Amino acid sequence: MLNIAQSADEAVSVITEGSTVLIGGFGTAGQPIELIDALRRHGAGNLTVVNNNAGNGDVGLAALLGAGLVTRIICSFPRQVDSYIFDELYRSGKIELEVVPQGTLAERIRAGGAGIAGFYTRTSAGTPLAVGKESRVFEGKEYVLELPIRGDFALVKAHRSDGMGNLVYRKTARNFGPIMAAAANASIVQVSEIVETGALDPEIIVTPCIYVDTVVQIDADATHGKARA
Repeated sequence: MLNIAQSADEAVSVITEGSTVLIGGFGTAGQPIELIDALRRHGAGNLTVVNNNAGNGDVGLAALLGAGLVTRIICSFPRQVDSYIFDELYRSGKIELEVVPQGTLAERIRAGGAGIAGFYTRTSAGTPLAVGKESRVFEGKEYVLELPIRGDFALVKAHRSDGMGNLVYRKTARNFGPIMAAAANASIVQVSEIVETGALDPEIIVTPCIYVDTVVQIDADATHGKARA
């Protein structure tokens, strides 16, 4: 049964110390900032976070890192012009980093949701990112074995949910949301609107309700100005 939370704080209250949390978003597009802020207030620490990058400026994921609640991050783009919080933490040895090429990251998460034990890819072959990983040669070319990523929880931003938890997304804000929802033991989703069951065209549903555990409606007007879509 879908849990419809009354607030972001209630929605994330189930997240425990030491959890692996998959957080959707490509930069700030589709980032569930209200859920991340609630997680920061909740205070569960020693988290492993999987995200596209390592935070922007001092809001959302960056603020979560700045609060000292994340000890390990798995991402594709740890550094950009406004990643100063992550930079300081990494340089001072306060956070562990695993860099994963973006396509490989997406496929590792998808594999986690699909029950795939691993896959071989040419990406990273012959680079430091392949050190310590199994590799095989197919048709004369080296491929590296990559293992799936699963999470204890996923924090996702969608556009609408119906009363069962079926989700649709808004344009590029979709990004990692669907695969993260599928790859987590429990998915927590913030939406702009909850509509009656049956109001969504089945043909446009992206994430079916089987992958959704908790939904909370966040007024679009309350969303941080920096978090678009």
